[in-house]
Amino acid sequence: MDLQNSALSSALSTEATRQHLSITEGPVAAALEAQPELPEVQPASEVERRNFFDLSYADLQLVLKGLGKERFRAGQVYQWVYQKRVEDFAEMTNLAKDFRAELPERFEFRRPRVMQELKSVDGTRKWLHDVGDGLSVETVLIPSKDRLTLCVSSEVGCNMACRFCYTGKQKMKRRLSAGDIVAQFLIAHDSLKRDGLRVSNIVFMGMGEPLDNPEAVFKSIEILTDPNGIGLSKKKITVSTSGIVPKIPLVTQAGVRLAVSLNAPNDAIRDQVMPVNKRWNIKELLDACVQHARESGDRVTLEYVLLKGVTDRIEQARELYELTRRVPCKINIIAFNEHPGSGFLRPDDEQVSRFQAELIRLGAHVLLRKTMGRDIFAACGQLTSMYQGRPETMPLNG
Repeated sequence: MDLQNSALSSALSTEATRQHLSITEGPVAAALEAQPELPEVQPASEVERRNFFDLSYADLQLVLKGLGKERFRAGQVYQWVYQKRVEDFAEMTNLAKDFRAELPERFEFRRPRVMQELKSVDGTRKWLHDVGDGLSVETVLIPSKDRLTLCVSSEVGCNMACRFCYTGKQKMKRRLSAGDIVAQFLIAHDSLKRDGLRVSNIVFMGMGEPLDNPEAVFKSIEILTDPNGIGLSKKKITVSTSGIVPKIPLVTQAGVRLAVSLNAPNDAIRDQVMPVNKRWNIKELLDACVQHARESGDRVTLEYVLLKGVTDRIEQARELYELTRRVPCKINIIAFNEHPGSGFLRPDDEQVSRFQAELIRLGAHVLLRKTMGRDIFAACGQLTSMYQGRPETMPLNG
């Protein structure tokens, strides 16, 4: 598809971009080459009662104040739900009986139904969630030596259309609510608790572009980090973006960590593999990274997928180093993970090691991300919604 035609040029206009970024509705769509034959955004079903998981602590205080209740009641309810994991108001025994009876008329605990749970040979777990209206998203738990990291989704599908990403083959069908995102954490938390384990870190690196759904993403972060509830440290949460530059300051303001999918050593290649680069190029993106690092005091994580014969050559490692040396960052290199119809190949392990070694020799802070969950299509770039004929597993030597 040619981004230079008149229709797409119009979509890329400054005014169109400004309008998109000022609201949480309406796709980045045409400008980012989402597949036109797939369904448009579908509105979430309306319900009479509010989903408790959509409410921040401040939201709950306001609602209860409107009901004539004391402010501290919000803390009691929040603790029951998020710390004691009780989702039946009748069991919240330090609340008055009439108050307990009133709450179900105002709130419900609505979270996605788990359609499938898979476990990899390396311990990675993947959940497929039904979010309603025939739509589904995936969540992945990634184990490592000192942490359990939950990779959550923010949208059903994605408008960024990155060529190497399975999710990118789906047009974005719905932006998830804050409650949908919080529920992904709770489902994993409750499952792990039975095994005596707990989530230690959260990364917004699942399906969707988090900064294309900022209202829900940052509301969910507010809920997940509130000390009256789950109380996760903001430094244990990372928001990843393909490069929606004007929204990066929201990550800084939220006090969480920033990861950026760079994936190319120059604009010519990045234009081909990541259409978003035609709107915000590498210089603009790295300028925003420098600003984030300056204001937050944190290094930015730059993610770089190695595509055989496209982004994995040694001279490209040198180009990448020169490109990023001004940015306080660490570079995560990721060997491409195959999926149906990708059109790309995974480089062999020797080439991956050579690429990493060259960056280290030059002085870059570089890590090789270990591939996890590849056998159950849970690795980076392999997530997708349910569809007929969707592959569930793959041989590790495949």
